[in-house]
Amino acid sequence: MGHSHKHHKHHKDLGGRNLLISIILNIGITVAQVIGGLLSGSLALLSDALHNFTDVISLIISFTATRLVKTKASLKRTFGLKRAEILAAFINASTLIVIAGLLVIEAIERFKNPQQIESTTVIWLSMIAILGNGLSVLLLKNNAQDNMNMKSAYLHLLTDMMASVAVLVGGLLMKFYRIWWIDSALTLAIAIYLIMMGWNLLKNSFKVLMLFTPEATSVKAIVNDIQTIEGVKNVHHVHIWQLNEDEIHLEAHIDFNTDILLSEFEEILNEIEELVYHNHDINHINIQPEFGKCDVKDVIVQD
Repeated sequence: MGHSHKHHKHHKDLGGRNLLISIILNIGITVAQVIGGLLSGSLALLSDALHNFTDVISLIISFTATRLVKTKASLKRTFGLKRAEILAAFINASTLIVIAGLLVIEAIERFKNPQQIESTTVIWLSMIAILGNGLSVLLLKNNAQDNMNMKSAYLHLLTDMMASVAVLVGGLLMKFYRIWWIDSALTLAIAIYLIMMGWNLLKNSFKVLMLFTPEATSVKAIVNDIQTIEGVKNVHHVHIWQLNEDEIHLEAHIDFNTDILLSEFEEILNEIEELVYHNHDINHINIQPEFGKCDVKDVIVQD
């Protein structure tokens, strides 16, 4: 069996220092908002504090994952811990949805029993939260572009910054127009947005963990491309999966027209490697060569 891979993609420095700064900022924001929410009676402020607390947890998980992913492969962990970041993204997305569900319940209860709120405290604390979360968002923005783990942490912070903006608007409306129900309405809006963002990330990380074929990858196109190579008779028993943000793996059986030499197979293997990397962004391949073998020739075979 031939195995080959390309290292054209490199695991980026995920900014551990920026994550630590964000963790410290959010701990401070959370403590301030809890105290302010209890003093003012604002559910929106308390819900924002709760979300900030989940931000702290998510950032710690993300930071831990960036350290674990560098663990070297061993006899017991042949892939190392390369999937730590995907697992972190899945956990963080799950917490977003759970917290959002709790906020919906609290908002509905507060709609039934609206309460007068000390709006001045809400306004000042929401402004502090906007500044703190805004700085954290800027620190993590670049690394969130192409890394699911960092994106999960980034989304926690971005949605919380938006939530703080909503809380600020609500505080101003309560202060100048005495619209008390706006606190519950904003809490509900924040929760719905969290569910939308969290579900998309949860779905994507789940697909990677379950070894689904990446959405941008066409199995049929890959098979057709390989079968254009001279000497290749059939491509079957194909598996394609995404190990982490940097690696997409292809495993397949290839039937050859003739009983080729091992040296000839190595040349064809290199050709396949170049083809699937440049055309389909696959950087790890594992090929089982066959000649005249009586097995199932379907592209997808249930193991």
